[in-house]
Amino acid sequence: MKEILDNATVKMNKAIESLHGNLATIRTGRANPQILDRVHIDYYGSSTPINQVSSISVVEGRQLCIKPFDKSIMKEIEKAIEVADLGLVPQNDGTMIRINVPALTEDRRRELSKSASKMGEEAKVAIRNVRREANDAVKKNKELPEDQAKQANEKIQKLTDEFVKKIDTIVDEKSKEIMAV
Repeated sequence: MKEILDNATVKMNKAIESLHGNLATIRTGRANPQILDRVHIDYYGSSTPINQVSSISVVEGRQLCIKPFDKSIMKEIEKAIEVADLGLVPQNDGTMIRINVPALTEDRRRELSKSASKMGEEAKVAIRNVRREANDAVKKNKELPEDQAKQANEKIQKLTDEFVKKIDTIVDEKSKEIMAV
């Protein structure tokens, strides 16, 4: 029974980590190198994230500075950022690419807040799927007496409720961060 709970906890923690990663890619009013995590370029025949072929730093809070390790891929990076539809305009000065992160409009902030909520809902679905798997594992365990099985299901439900609360807190914090002017 402990093994089932431990396994469920590990999987639920992975869902939380995944949510953190997804929320980090949502642009707030400030420059954050993680908003470029999902931008890939074709580098020697394979799709490579730009953070693996360049250094990305924040300058003055609202500007990202991208310095490719190989200057020949600057146009590729610039094109990939434009195609990624992040609402960012790269400026190539020959040695580095600068991206000014504009302040978000009220409508865009609401849109991003909804997107964060949607990501939170997806994480909750993942948590519930883990709960279902754990409950099924308890049912399949024939050696477990009925009262212990019931206790295990209650513990699994309590664990699920804790993680759903964590998700709500994380999404609320992100929404506040997005809506802050």
